[in-house]
Amino acid sequence: MAKAKVSKKLQQAIDSLVINDVYLKSAQAECEDDFDPKSADSLEVLSVQQMHIVRKSEVIQVDGDGQLVRIYIRLGARWVSQQQEDEEPDIKALIEGEFIAEYLVTDSIEQEAIDEYALKNASYHVWPYWREFLSSQCERLRLPRVVLPTVQFSKQPDPIAD
Repeated sequence: MAKAKVSKKLQQAIDSLVINDVYLKSAQAECEDDFDPKSADSLEVLSVQQMHIVRKSEVIQVDGDGQLVRIYIRLGARWVSQQQEDEEPDIKALIEGEFIAEYLVTDSIEQEAIDEYALKNASYHVWPYWREFLSSQCERLRLPRVVLPTVQFSKQPDPIAD
């Protein structure tokens, strides 16, 4: 198996950022008023759609000369009933969360390196927290259990530029 190439910017970020914390910033979990998953006969006709958005990053000054990088990642799942292609989806339930991955900055780093790290690496740190959150919310809402793989990200379409 060929080893994936890492760009110079991404390597700079990997070398300069140390994970400090991952936490939930906001959450939403609900079922529509006309949908009761405990008594719904049509759970098998619902499909699950997922969302994964790296929303933004920011550099924060801390006491002394230190800096933190915070990367905001939105994740979600929604249960929709099958619709015709030209119709809006009929959303029956949804679970969403915005997580912050926080990193200590150990060496000077360019914003481009932070941006590439945010898009290609930060989600790996957030993913286990999302899996647990989604699983527990499914149980609390009595929604069908969604089993997410350990890691699930699409390949970045951008070529690596050195």
